[in-house]
Amino acid sequence: MEIRKVLVAGAGVMGSGLAQIFSSAGYEVILLDRTMELAERGMGLVRRGFSKAVDKGAISEESAREALERISLRSDWEAAAEADFIIESVTERREVKEEVLARLDDQAKPDAVLATNTSSIPITPLSLCTGRPEKFIGMHFFNPVPVMPLVEIIRGARTSDDTAAFAVELAKRLGKTPVEAKDWPGFIVSRVYVSMINEAIWCLHDGVASARAIDQAVTLGTGHPLGPLATADLMGLDVLLNILDILYEHYRDPKYRACPLLRQMVYSGKLGRKSGEGFYHYVL
Repeated sequence: MEIRKVLVAGAGVMGSGLAQIFSSAGYEVILLDRTMELAERGMGLVRRGFSKAVDKGAISEESAREALERISLRSDWEAAAEADFIIESVTERREVKEEVLARLDDQAKPDAVLATNTSSIPITPLSLCTGRPEKFIGMHFFNPVPVMPLVEIIRGARTSDDTAAFAVELAKRLGKTPVEAKDWPGFIVSRVYVSMINEAIWCLHDGVASARAIDQAVTLGTGHPLGPLATADLMGLDVLLNILDILYEHYRDPKYRACPLLRQMVYSGKLGRKSGEGFYHYVL
């Protein structure tokens, strides 16, 4: 399947990263959000991402400028009718994703592939919100999208072989490494890694050590490039909490029971990097 124009629904951190990598790969990109203000805020994140890439020598200024010109901003659902491939990257809440996917499906071309960037929600139930379960697939990218090489590819029960093959090939075209996973909540990475992050938060909650000491111990003791608490701040504590709640609801395994400290921080608005405060403080 040949695609020329991509629609990214959701202009947050993940959505802006997706817009950046698709435009860098030569695709025309529509960045869609509920309002133009939110879409423009996402475009600011895209510009910042390209600026960092230029500073690191990963892309030339001219290429970055050309890629930015391939991105347009929209706030109307009718934009979906213009895209050959659509990926949603809205908040990690099933009811929100279901509403967004149904609206996108209603406007999209009959032959357009529709993907979700969910990190934990099963694909098959989400596909039922659309009229194209055979053309629906999970493509789980990782934050920061332009840097992280992995894409988890998850088929729903009715995803066609052609759609799965298309998703694998698209990930490769974007310079990513696709890894296929079965349709279980959390797939591979979220299922394994969030339980470790949650345990690190329990260590902080129980007074085992400070946040900095916990992260230092894990990075030096296991070779991870970033400590679990710093990782939580990067992914967003609200996102982490949603993932844990989804996994606990499905598996009923206490290792996925969110630490009360995490829930308290989310309720108080301490969401990590994006809010300026999480387990660490950040300059916005």
